[in-house]
Amino acid sequence: MKEIRLHGRGGQGAVTAASILAVAGFADGKFTQAFPAFGVERRGAPVTAFVRIDDKFIRRRDQVYNPDILVVLDSSLFKVVDIAGGAKKGSMIIVNTSDAGYKIEGFDVKTIDATKEAFAVLGRDIVNTAMLGAFAAFTGLVSKDAIHDAIKEQFSGELANKNIKLVDQVYEKAKSN
Repeated sequence: MKEIRLHGRGGQGAVTAASILAVAGFADGKFTQAFPAFGVERRGAPVTAFVRIDDKFIRRRDQVYNPDILVVLDSSLFKVVDIAGGAKKGSMIIVNTSDAGYKIEGFDVKTIDATKEAFAVLGRDIVNTAMLGAFAAFTGLVSKDAIHDAIKEQFSGELANKNIKLVDQVYEKAKSN
């Protein structure tokens, strides 16, 4: 089982990203769970969401305490949240940052400037689907096509099309890193 913890700020779509990721994993034939941790529910406040993906039925129903993969939608959260807390040494941390040299001792850090890509495609800094494109490219845990399908379930029309385009662009950039 792979356990994933997503960190973002209210309004960035971390909870939606977790849901889309779980739907994508399910579309790829896996068993999945997605759920948020609720606290202060306001724009800009730290938000955490969780996903589990496995080839067999998942019986656990508790919070993810020791994630295999962390997805950080806003690198400024490192200043206010213990992002790597509880993560297994060597875990992958996918960070939205323009700092390609970002390092965290003991972890496999992957970076992508999802904010830049989101502004270019969506005209806004909502990076959730961009980070899912990076997740698919860096981990191979879900397919890009499954993310497309999950986005179509979550959004419709032009919004779905733009988010799919964003996933594709970030996926290609992440693959080339």
